[in-house]
Amino acid sequence: MEKNELIKELRAKLGDSAEENDKILKAEAEKYAHAGDLDSFNAVGELIMELMPEERKQEIERLTHLDGERLDMVYNRIVDMISKKQIIEAVPVAERLYKKIILEYAPTEKAKFVSLRNPFEDNLCQLLFKQDKILNRTPFDFSAYITTYAYLLVETGANIDAIPILEKAIEYNPVDVGPRFELTEIYKIIRNKKMVFETTRDTLKIASSPVSIARCYANIGYTLVDYGEYEDAVIFYTASVMFAPNPAIPLEMKHLADLKGSPIVRPTQKQIIDTMKKYDIEFGPDRKVIEVAAQLATHYIAHKDIPNALNALKIMYNLTLDEEVKKLILRLDPNSPMLRPKEEKE
Repeated sequence: MEKNELIKELRAKLGDSAEENDKILKAEAEKYAHAGDLDSFNAVGELIMELMPEERKQEIERLTHLDGERLDMVYNRIVDMISKKQIIEAVPVAERLYKKIILEYAPTEKAKFVSLRNPFEDNLCQLLFKQDKILNRTPFDFSAYITTYAYLLVETGANIDAIPILEKAIEYNPVDVGPRFELTEIYKIIRNKKMVFETTRDTLKIASSPVSIARCYANIGYTLVDYGEYEDAVIFYTASVMFAPNPAIPLEMKHLADLKGSPIVRPTQKQIIDTMKKYDIEFGPDRKVIEVAAQLATHYIAHKDIPNALNALKIMYNLTLDEEVKKLILRLDPNSPMLRPKEEKE
């Protein structure tokens, strides 16, 4: 729905009571937040701001703006600076945004702020990371904002300084793989094998796409090569391309063959599973991730919410390649994109 049409529809629901209107709009905002509909969420937010008393409006603006600029616009400016290779110039801007976030959105004794981006992340987070605090949803993706600041620190050589920053990003969204991958990159750079494995295991527990799983395995493969464990590295590189193609992996395999002094022999699936167990790593997606997607799909199908049902079903299919799930997706949307193809058997 177009923004102006949505605001017009929302206005029609409002009455003369400011308190009742506030409840209506908050309920609408929560609905769009859970659906991951950022445009509609922002539209509701604009209407809430328009109707609220001036004093409260100023307080909201204080929380959501930095030097008169909305936080997401500040972040977009940082991203633009990175795209222009203005790394040094971007660091102080990202640092100020980071400090604004951790000051204004700090946890309290009873509540904490989280930046969960969609219903899947919301449900997975609550399943895997039990909280004894009230979770308040932030209007912005703070995990991404903070991870970008850490990335800039790494780019300027401050690897160790970036570690606690990334840990803070994870606090705002424990099921976002982004900050965990950045952590892994740092541990690879400083050659901390133990933490590469530990961080990768944690990432695999929340990985909800073949690309994420493939990157986890590739990170392990890279580290094993770095420590001269070439045969086991072959296992993890092979597992990586089984989940998602990556043009870098064939080059890494060629380099690995040169180091070994012999051709790469493709391992069997049993060899892959057995080798991974040696490192306390399971082959394939975590079952809890699939269960959350299945539960969401069932819920949304029952409520005839096709877009959200499709999102959940696609997570399931891309992780499992279950033909029955694929059939259901295509029944709901015959032209559905983003289906992971099955690996061709040799």
